[in-house]
Amino acid sequence: MGQSMSLKLGSTVGLFLLFTSGLVLAHQHREYDPKVLSHGQQMFQSHCAICHGMQAQGTVEDWTQKDQDGRYPPPPLNGTAHTWHHSVTSLVRTIKNGTQVIGGSMPAWKDELSDEEILSIILWLSSLWPEEIYQAWMQVNLKNNP
Repeated sequence: MGQSMSLKLGSTVGLFLLFTSGLVLAHQHREYDPKVLSHGQQMFQSHCAICHGMQAQGTVEDWTQKDQDGRYPPPPLNGTAHTWHHSVTSLVRTIKNGTQVIGGSMPAWKDELSDEEILSIILWLSSLWPEEIYQAWMQVNLKNNP
């Protein structure tokens, strides 16, 4: 592994550890930096809202019903669907790699969004969730990242 790849991987791992540490603190206090939330919202609205709705509410009435192409539409990400069932690691991987390789329609964003931008989107999304959903998601993260 080259030095630049090692540095990039190290910074990504460091960023993730910082983020998950922040989640543990957020689990206790659920406080977010307003600048990070604002940035996450801006990133979401400029990259994700066309499929998931401006406030992550989804764009169809029933996201559990397949469309005319036989695919499920993009789900809402506001806590009313299944996003919170997935750990931060899983959400980052999905945003980076998309779902097209597994038959979905979400494009890969790894060439468009930085790790910091992806994490700010996830933080903004989680800030929308009701406390009960947020706490359940925290349990998923703590279980997957002890």
